[in-house]
Amino acid sequence: MYNSKVMEAFANPQNVGVIENPSGEGTVGNASCGDIMKITLKIENDVIVDAKFQTFGCAAAIATSSTATQMIIGMTVDEALQVTNAKVVEELEGLPPQKMHCSVLAEEAIKKAIEDYKSKKQ
Repeated sequence: MYNSKVMEAFANPQNVGVIENPSGEGTVGNASCGDIMKITLKIENDVIVDAKFQTFGCAAAIATSSTATQMIIGMTVDEALQVTNAKVVEELEGLPPQKMHCSVLAEEAIKKAIEDYKSKKQ
């Protein structure tokens, strides 16, 4: 069902955990499938210097969380806002159609965490 890249990201996820006193955090969930994803960010001078995730869900949810956090570390907040679910899926070399919603959760959690960061800056 999953390709080797997805299985690797699931078996050895990167950036698991929570950043204490995060610059921004975003939690999204999908009641229909039970996946819940939380991303916390440490941002300095509008650059994401660290990103961590906690995900309760299937292999695809964990793989997309891990991959998304790896992708955004080092990006500016504006660059990270351009990370779409399609880019996450591309990085993973594909997901089964019934698991595409997991990549959408990753995109939404990033956006929510950045919105939280921007609201704290004002």
